[in-house]
Order: sequence, then structure tokens, then C-alpha cells
Amino acid sequence: MRLKLGYRCPESRDSPLIKCYSRQALQVFAPTVVSYRPLAVMSTTSQKHRDFVAEPMADKPVTALAGIGDVLGKKLEEQGFDKAYVVLGQFLVLKKDVELFTEWLKDTCGANTRQAASCTQCLKEWCDAFL
Repeated sequence: MRLKLGYRCPESRDSPLIKCYSRQALQVFAPTVVSYRPLAVMSTTSQKHRDFVAEPMADKPVTALAGIGDVLGKKLEEQGFDKAYVVLGQFLVLKKDVELFTEWLKDTCGANTRQAASCTQCLKEWCDAFL
């Protein structure tokens, strides 16, 4: 929720003002709500992330993980990480340590910081939901 604040001068009831000059001196008045506008709900996770976390892993390919596209998926597959559950296994071997797993992902497939963080968060939330 975002509130737009303005200052309303008692002498001018028609429009919100930032400052109100009176004949005697500059007066500062308590802020009043000028308008109310709900913010659009901004998601901090992708649809891919929400889809992955919403259901059991089953036999999903590695590219089903948030942050892992076709290019990174191919690199992971070449290293033997062809399924999402295999990558989850590595996450668990590293004791769900976010920093270690993020660095492992960067080193293993060349993921950038954002991709690695997205994948890590995806697996962390999946573990919280299903383990």
C-alpha cells in the first residue's frame, strides 16, 4: 500500500500543498493523506519458481529449476546433473548452505549471481515445503 502524503493548508481546502504560506509566517502542518493508491503486487519470484515450489519434484528436468535455462541446463547435464532431484541432492550434500551452493552452481555451470541465487532460493523453498 502506498500513501501519497501532502500538506493541507487550512486556508486552501481545495488542493493539497507542500508548503502553506500564511500572512503571518510560514506554517508547517501535519501531513494528511492526499490520495490512496494500492501498489500493484510485485512478485519477487518468477512464475517458473512458483510452479516448481508448488508441487513435488517427481522426475522434472534440471531446466525446471528457476534460474536454469537451456544453456545452463545443458552444462549441468554434461556434468551429470540431468534432473532437478540430482541438483537437489547436491544442495542437500552441501547441507542446504545457500552461499556454498550458490558458489558451487557458479563454478559448475557458469551461472551468474542472479541465476545462482534464483536456483538456490527455489530449492530452499522447495525443501521448506516438502522436507
